Amino acid sequence: MAMEILIGDKVWSSWSLRPWLALKRTGEPFTEIPIALHRETTGEAAAKAGSPSGLVPVLRDGTVTVWDSLAICEYLAERFPAAKLWPEDVAARAAGRSASAEMHSGFASLRGECSMDLGLKTHADLSPATGADLRRIVALWSGLLGRFGGPWLLGDWSIADAFYTPVATRIRSYGVSLSDHGDLGPAGAYAERLLEQPDFIEWEEAALAAAA
Repeated sequence: MAMEILIGDKVWSSWSLRPWLALKRTGEPFTEIPIALHRETTGEAAAKAGSPSGLVPVLRDGTVTVWDSLAICEYLAERFPAAKLWPEDVAARAAGRSASAEMHSGFASLRGECSMDLGLKTHADLSPATGADLRRIVALWSGLLGRFGGPWLLGDWSIADAFYTPVATRIRSYGVSLSDHGDLGPAGAYAERLLEQPDFIEWEEAALAAAA
């Protein structure tokens, strides 16, 4: 039986994008179950579709149900080790998990002020708090790229890159220049690579088609 993943509208749902990218990397077949966001019935619809929390994303793999984007990614890494969603090196894996957890629980100002919207192109005047978030992201990306040699945060593509792909969309959508936040080049180039990754392009094309 193919896995199923409950996801929100692709144009907006950053939390759905993250595990979807990891799931695509496994190469395993899966079915998408869309849940419309920003409606009074969203929680009810998600619960009826099998979400224990009434939120998305949710992964169903046979009798196993996993909710929360980070939990889903970790489950996929354990379930499909050949996909190498985390590196074998303990130190690299620890760094990647730390970076992913920081995204999962942090950067509240950036997330609140610059929500993911793949159809948006603007130039925003950002608050000092969001500027601080961006400076931290630039430092984090630059540090990991330098430490592990790129082109992805841990060398090869990993869950950490899935977690920061929505940040790259925000940088583009809100006209952010990372050089204004301490980037000397590597972070901006990395953001562009994330948006050129074929699985993300597939997601974005479907998102824009659905929103048209």
